[in-house]
Amino acid sequence: MKPLKCFVVRVDKKFNDSIELSNGTQLYIETKFEEFKHRVNEGEVVYTPIKLKTNVKKGDRLYFHHHVVVGNGQPLAGEKDCFIVNYSETAIENQAFAYRPKGTEDIIPLGGWVILDPIKEDHKKMSEIIEVVHLKETDIKKGRVVFDAEYLSKEGVKVGDVVGFNYKFGYAFKIDGKTYFRMRLIDLLYVEEEVL
Repeated sequence: MKPLKCFVVRVDKKFNDSIELSNGTQLYIETKFEEFKHRVNEGEVVYTPIKLKTNVKKGDRLYFHHHVVVGNGQPLAGEKDCFIVNYSETAIENQAFAYRPKGTEDIIPLGGWVILDPIKEDHKKMSEIIEVVHLKETDIKKGRVVFDAEYLSKEGVKVGDVVGFNYKFGYAFKIDGKTYFRMRLIDLLYVEEEVL
């Protein structure tokens, strides 16, 4: 098979629906109530797009938008546990937002996506007498750029920069159990300047 403008990934399961305890006991989670929280967003690359230039190879790990597997998803007919991941060199139509080359720990953003370590705002005390209590967790609006891509420097952004964004564009996902945000480069609002 030679997909023209998409990846094909193999996904062992569509949801993270179990937890293994230290004694080896498996607990299963009902995911239908929090489907978004438990969806899988990574898989092994089976085929790469032949019409678009990427450095992704068969066997690499691809991180993608949850729509690939959630709901009806985008299964590949005739291939067990395989799903189509749309790819474009711009983030607007691109479901593949990063990959890990096989045998490495490197994470490389793709097609206009930026991967951030979210920064929570500190809770500020108004005075010694009055303290404002938030019943709802505040939205995250800042993050630190953690993985490099060649298109970042062209826009004046580099690894380690703290950037601001509209909270509606932050999308949480996990790599090796750690939560990151992914967003389009065009949705970054500013880069914080270092205070000397």
